Amino acid sequence: MSKPLKQIHLAAHFPGVNNTTVWSDPAAGSHIEFSSFAHFARTAERAKFDFLFLAEGLRLREQDGRIYDLDVVGRPDTFTVLAALAAVTDRLGLTGTINSTFNEPYEVARQFASLDHLSGGRSAWNVVTSWDAFTGENFRRGGFLPQDERYSRAKEFLATAHELFDSWSGDEILADRATGTFLRDARAGAFVHQGRHFDIHGRFNVPRSPQGRPVIFQAGDSDEGREFAAAGADAIFSRYSHLEEGRAFYADVKGRLAKYGRRPDQLLILPAATFVLGDTDAEAAELAREVRRQQVSGATALKHLEFVWNRDLSGYDPEGPLPDIDPLVSEEHISRGRAQVRMYRDPVAIAREWRELAEANKWSIRDLVINNGNRQTFVGAPATVARTINEFVQADASDGFILVPHITPGGLDPFADKVVPLLQEQGVFRADYEGTTLREHLGLAHPDAAAPAERAAS
Repeated sequence: MSKPLKQIHLAAHFPGVNNTTVWSDPAAGSHIEFSSFAHFARTAERAKFDFLFLAEGLRLREQDGRIYDLDVVGRPDTFTVLAALAAVTDRLGLTGTINSTFNEPYEVARQFASLDHLSGGRSAWNVVTSWDAFTGENFRRGGFLPQDERYSRAKEFLATAHELFDSWSGDEILADRATGTFLRDARAGAFVHQGRHFDIHGRFNVPRSPQGRPVIFQAGDSDEGREFAAAGADAIFSRYSHLEEGRAFYADVKGRLAKYGRRPDQLLILPAATFVLGDTDAEAAELAREVRRQQVSGATALKHLEFVWNRDLSGYDPEGPLPDIDPLVSEEHISRGRAQVRMYRDPVAIAREWRELAEANKWSIRDLVINNGNRQTFVGAPATVARTINEFVQADASDGFILVPHITPGGLDPFADKVVPLLQEQGVFRADYEGTTLREHLGLAHPDAAAPAERAAS
C-alpha cells in the first residue's frame, strides 16, 4: 500500500535588501514602505500560504566600517509591521524573528500574546540567539555569549515565556454583568520563575490568546540548534535545498523527537527556497543567469571576496583574476556582523581552492562569486517547479518551503498565479483555508487550556 500524499506547507519571506534581492531592478519597490509589506502579504494570503515571515537585523552589518547595499538598510521593527499586517489580512500567519539574547521574556511574551489577540490566533515567534559582540554593542549588556551559554539562555527564555503564556488557562474571564464579577479566578496571570538566567515573579497582563501560545520556530543548524528545536519548537528552518542533504537533515531532526515524547508530525521542517520562473525550462535557466549577474555586481563580488581575504580589495578589477596575496588571518575582521565570516575557518585554504577553481574555469572574481555562490533553488517552467517541490516533500526532504523572491514586493505574484494552481490540481496544497489560526494551517494541536500541568510539560 502506498502512503498518502503529504500536504505541502508554503510560506513567504519578505527579504528586505540582501544577497537574494535585486533592488536595482526596475520592477523592485520599496523595502520599508508599508505598501510593500501589504502587497506581499496579500499575495501570500491570496495563494493560501501558511504564513509570512520577517527576519530581524539588530545592527547594520559593516565592511571596513561602512554599510553597503547588500545589507538590510532601514528595516522597521518586526512587531510594528506584523501588527499592521494583521489589519490587512484575515488568515495568513504572521511570523517574526525576535532575539533571545538581548530581550526579556516578559516583554517578548506580552508582545506575541498581544499580536495573537490582534490577529485572531495567527502569530509565530522565530526564536534566535545572537552570536557576535558587534551586535551586542547596541544593547546595554553589550558583548555576547558563547554558543553553549546562548542556547542555555534561549532554552530558559522560551520556557519562561511558556510559563507566562500558561499563567492564564483561558477560562478566567467571566464578565458577569448581573453580579459585576469579571474574573472567575482573581489569581489569573500569577507567575514565579527562578532560574539561572531569569528570576522574575508577578502577573502576566495578557489573557490567554486564541492559539494558547504562539507557534514557535527555530533557525539554528548547529547540533545545539537541532536539539533545541526537537525539544520545544513547532517548526525549524533549514538551509538544505538539495534533495539528499534535505533528507539527511530531515531524518536527523525528526529522529531526535522521540526522546522528548514527541511525534514526527509535531515538528515541521521548512527550508528557505528561491525561484525563477519562465515559460519554458530553457527560458527560466536564462533568466536565472541574468538574476545571478544582477545579484552579484562587480562591487558586490569584491565585498564577497573580502569575507575571506579580510583585506580591502577595492583596488582590484572584479572582471580580473583573483588576488595572488593570501588572506589576512586576524581576530579583527574587515566584515563585521556577517555570518559568512564564521563559515571560512581556514581562509588561506579557501583562497587557494578558489584560485584553483577560477584558473581551471578561466573565471574572473565576479565569475567566481556568481558560480560559487548560492543558486536559485527552483528554476523552470511552472509545471517543473511544482513537480520538483512536490518531489522534495513526498521524499521527506522537507515539509514545505519558505519562498524568498528576488523582487520585492511583486516577486511572489508569478508563483502565486502559476505554480500554486498546479499544486492544488495535484491535491497536495489547499484550495482554501480550512481553519483560522496558524496552528490549524500547520496541522499543529492547540495547547489544552484545561490542563496547565500538561502544557507546562510540553
